[in-house]
Amino acid sequence: MNLWKLIRQTTFREKEPAKGLLVMEWLCLGYMMLTALLILIFWQKMDHPMGMIYDRLWILGILLVLWGIYRMYPCRLLRFIRISVQMFMLQVWYPETYEFNRMFDNLDYWFASLEQAIFGCQPALLFGQVCSERIFSEAFNLGYFSYYPMMLVLMSFYFLYRYKEYEEASFILMCSFFLYYFIYMFLPVAGPQYYFQAVGVEWIKVGIFPKLGTYFSNNMDMYPAPGDSSGFFYQLVTSAQGFGERPTAAFPSSHVSITVIMLLLAFRTSKRMGFLLLPFSLLLFGATVYVQAHYVIDAIAGFITAFPVYFLTRWMYRNWFSNIYSQDCPLCWTCKK
Repeated sequence: MNLWKLIRQTTFREKEPAKGLLVMEWLCLGYMMLTALLILIFWQKMDHPMGMIYDRLWILGILLVLWGIYRMYPCRLLRFIRISVQMFMLQVWYPETYEFNRMFDNLDYWFASLEQAIFGCQPALLFGQVCSERIFSEAFNLGYFSYYPMMLVLMSFYFLYRYKEYEEASFILMCSFFLYYFIYMFLPVAGPQYYFQAVGVEWIKVGIFPKLGTYFSNNMDMYPAPGDSSGFFYQLVTSAQGFGERPTAAFPSSHVSITVIMLLLAFRTSKRMGFLLLPFSLLLFGATVYVQAHYVIDAIAGFITAFPVYFLTRWMYRNWFSNIYSQDCPLCWTCKK
């Protein structure tokens, strides 16, 4: 695709623009409404429910502003921006799962005990000790950091080269995230990086896994990640975790499951794209345990659940949304062309 053709396709006015909200935007509105209802139900138990309501208001405002701009000048580029902004809001929705599950007793003791029963040790603790050299540290941290860049690359590829499937692919990814987020709200598992720090490694080494109740409701200290702390990717991951990580969302691993879903989306339309993402994906699978974000059973569960989640979200899009488009209807959600 030459540059001029790319500019024309993405910036020229669409002949049949979407008149109403896009499917992705309706999905995000639905998630906002359902979680707002949960906020109202648990209002008395939550730490700052009003702030969470304010978050929804400004996100809704951004959605409406972008919709209004698109109505004035409808083009593919603005459609891409509208969808990308909603995906960027994952940076808001992910930490929010912690605000829900911090109300419940932590379950890491059970998952750590199961890990010990299956493997006879804590792989998340030993992995970094065995592979502490810089080459391993940087490789796994590169894989872990590649999570969102891979998503951006994949969605950009669909937008530029598989445009008719772009909105379906973005829906599958976003809906998959939301399904996992609902699990995390009511399954309070913080992960080894928090549990090991809270309990103390000496207890973990001898196989003692105490219950912590609601300890993580007010404590977010992380166990130092293994590897070379002077490494470039080590520092990137550490900085990112310090900014947006919370003691939540350990089981099942969405890092693993969403990455598997990205591979399914990539290979179904382009083997080249699939093989481009594959090495980063394999490093990410190992990294989830290496950086102590997840137990091995989290990663296994993430891998297994990725397939039904992928097919479920694809089915939802194709059966609920793919045949409702009408250019004569002022409530048209999107345009397939």
